[in-house]
Formats: sequence, structure tokens, C-alpha cells
Amino acid sequence: MEENLGWDWFIKKFHEKSGIDLAAYKRPQMERRIGSFMRSVDARNYASFIKVLENDPVVYRKFLDHLTINVSEFFRNSNHWDILRKDIMPALIRQRAQVRAWSAGCSTGEEPYSLALLFQEHFPQRFEKILATDIDQDALEKAKTGLYLPKSLQAVPQAWVKKYFEEVNGYFRIKDELKNCVRFERHDLLKDRYPSNMDLILCRNVVIYFTEEAKEKLYRRFVDALRPGGVLFIGSTEQIFKAREIGLKSVATFFYEKAAD
Repeated sequence: MEENLGWDWFIKKFHEKSGIDLAAYKRPQMERRIGSFMRSVDARNYASFIKVLENDPVVYRKFLDHLTINVSEFFRNSNHWDILRKDIMPALIRQRAQVRAWSAGCSTGEEPYSLALLFQEHFPQRFEKILATDIDQDALEKAKTGLYLPKSLQAVPQAWVKKYFEEVNGYFRIKDELKNCVRFERHDLLKDRYPSNMDLILCRNVVIYFTEEAKEKLYRRFVDALRPGGVLFIGSTEQIFKAREIGLKSVATFFYEKAAD
């Protein structure tokens, strides 16, 4: 009987345990990732796998890390960050005395800290503390610690590395001056309430894992979270096909502005 319990049963049981709704994610992609993990712990079917997750907190934590794909680096796709610095941020600052920014799905913190670096170096005193959120509490703890391998900082100018980081046993730790620019909070993009009246939202390489229905829901919620004239910055693997229908217009590749009321 246990062997006949399928995908729908598994995602229901996993949702009850974790609060994460896998039904909103692309099924083939999730099945491949989950299947590879199940084989690594010798779980022969979904029922036995659920038992493993319920009885072994270490395996459960590893599985959550396996599901939440925390791949990031400072100034990932640096040419897009150049557009943000040269075009998008000056336009936002012309409209507001201080910019309110949100890094949604911030992983281990490289993205919001990159944004803080740009603000500190080019637009000091022109931004509020950056909100950075993720569903993965362990990733958020790593972000708060602010300790990174050298390879994560390859796109950071050396002058900035010396100014904002300190080397500790082969790692680079963010100094408090920059760390204090970011506020980290746990947040589920699918279920939790969104902030409002944001000037800039970064959500990059996150929604690619969701179904088309979930993507549209998220984008509509991002629009609601932006003030008129605010900008959504998405990832290099993403595109919003119904941008105008939900109140956005493209202002540069991977940048969408909320239409004025």
C-alpha cells in the first residue's frame, strides 16, 4: 500500500510538516531533485521518505537545503548591476529622498549586500535600511553572519573589498558598516504578506522554479508592493510575458517599472 502513495500524497504530507507548498513549483524539476535526494538516503518510495524526514532532523535539514537552491555571488550578472547603478537608481532617487528596497529570495545575503555596496559608494544617505527576505532560515543566519568565500567576491572591486570586508581564516567577513544597512527576515513569497510602497524590488533567479500560475501570482503581488514608478529587477533567466496586463512596463532588460496610477 505504501508503495502506491504518489506525488500528491507526498506534497500534502511535506506541506503539513514544513509549511512549504511544493504544488506551486514545477513538478518535473522538483521530482528530479527529490528523487536524487531519496536515493542518497535509501528511501525506496515517498512513504518511507516521509518517515525518514519525520524521524531524522539532520536529514530533514539537509533536504530543506537541497530544495532551497542557494546559489549566489556578489554582483551576479555584473552588467545588469551596471544598468541598476547608471540608469535605474538615479531615476528612483530623482523621485524620492530615500529609496526603499526589498531583496526577495535573498538566499545567503550576497544580493542585498551588493545593493548596499552600490548605495554606500554611489548614493550614500539616499536609502532606507534594505529589507532582505528568504524562506530558508539557515540561509538567513548565514547572511546575518556575513562570512563569504573569496570566489563569491570576484566581481567586487578590490577597493571595496578592503573597505567593507575583513579577512578571517581564508574567508571575508562583512564589516558592521555594511551589515547594518540590511535587515533580514524570514518570508514565504507564496503565503506571507508583502511589504508596501517599495521603490525597488529585486527578485532574481527565484521564480524560475515556480509553476506559471504561481509566477503570475507572485508578479501581481510584486506590482501591488511597488509604488507607482517603482522598479522590479528580475533574473537573467526570467521574463515577464504579460507585463502590461499586470501594470508593468519594461524600462531596460530585466527591469520593469510599475505604471503610474
